[in-house]
Amino acid sequence: MKNKKEMIAMLLAGGQGSRLGVLTTSMAKPAVSFGGKYRIIDFPLSNCINSGVDTVGVLTQYEPLKLNTHIGIGIAWDLDRQSGGVTILSPYEKSKTSDWYAGTADAIFQNINYIDGYDPEYVLILGGDHIYKMDYELMLNYHKARKADVTMAAMPVSWEEAPRFGILVTDKETGRITDFQEKPKEPKSNLASMGIYIFNWKVLREALLTNKDTPNLDFGMHIIPYCHKKSGAVYCYEYNSYWKDVGTLQSYWEANMELVDLVPVFNLYEDYWKIYTNNEVTAPQFIGPNGWVTHSIVSDGCTILGGVENSVLGESVLIEKGARVTGSIIMGHTVIRKNAVVDKAIIAESCEIGEGAVIGCGEYAESTYNKKVYCSDLVTIGDHSTVPAGVKVGRNTAILGETTLSDYEEGRLASGGAIIKAGESL
Repeated sequence: MKNKKEMIAMLLAGGQGSRLGVLTTSMAKPAVSFGGKYRIIDFPLSNCINSGVDTVGVLTQYEPLKLNTHIGIGIAWDLDRQSGGVTILSPYEKSKTSDWYAGTADAIFQNINYIDGYDPEYVLILGGDHIYKMDYELMLNYHKARKADVTMAAMPVSWEEAPRFGILVTDKETGRITDFQEKPKEPKSNLASMGIYIFNWKVLREALLTNKDTPNLDFGMHIIPYCHKKSGAVYCYEYNSYWKDVGTLQSYWEANMELVDLVPVFNLYEDYWKIYTNNEVTAPQFIGPNGWVTHSIVSDGCTILGGVENSVLGESVLIEKGARVTGSIIMGHTVIRKNAVVDKAIIAESCEIGEGAVIGCGEYAESTYNKKVYCSDLVTIGDHSTVPAGVKVGRNTAILGETTLSDYEEGRLASGGAIIKAGESL
């Protein structure tokens, strides 16, 4: 048996993130760039090490290569340890079956042996796709003080937003959860589940084994209701700081733009709660004689010869002379050629925008490609894509792959349109 741990974390990072469209064609959502130098998974991993949780199992499934490469052996987060540290847990072939993870709780069930190896008192369940800072030790202390079997983190949302979430109804004096509502039309509360749970391991283990044959075994739908019915010792830990689900293009763009506000809602610069990441070693920024930057995050290795305003730039982005970028997210190693204009766009890694191209023009139009995913003013361009010189791209559009002038009718991609030259599993 490995060294016993009081609490270990299980980080669910295998989701496709299909609502991020072309951004997640070749990578899982937790691997998507955020805030210039980070990836989404950096936030829960940093929360773990800052909270004293030094054993983390990361459960991957969809397109795991980028995520696995980024995490490595956990050096960036001080999780490269002989006892504990970070472990990548992918689905594997069993003696009789070869199953994908079929639900959030099923993923944990398939890794019971990993958890048993540490014989923990408590197991912390986390999602890998939220932006926030949280001290899990405070939540554990709350859990212990109430002698809870399960503690669920929740935060107040507006009553208008409440029907989008799993809602917790609590006894206000004790914090005990009395009822659950899954995306209710008429919510009884505005406390929304954050998908962060602390379980007594004995309680969770028994619940998983009892319910293991349930199709698509899920925490919210099956395990937590089971524990609530069996013991009732299920409590709500109310969280009242910044937390953002970046599962849609609009919410992802908004969360990045909040970083460049005059007074950022979410502070990346606090020494006492650092966000760690696995960064490349790159050259310093360079801003040329005619280059300018205002209200923006510009990562290492960038060369700015044009203008950047209210934007977030990843590592080694090149903005050529006369080009202008506003209200946009430009991920690492992307090139914006001379005199191109980019407005309110999300451009993924290693893309090239041709000379004089205009990205983000005209009026909004409903998507003719995927109305559920593309439903904002944003232009979304997937990684390793190219846009030829001189074309005009309207709003609420998607581009993926190496496009040429012949792909653009009369040199334009109309608002609401899409050009998909590589496989996108939507």
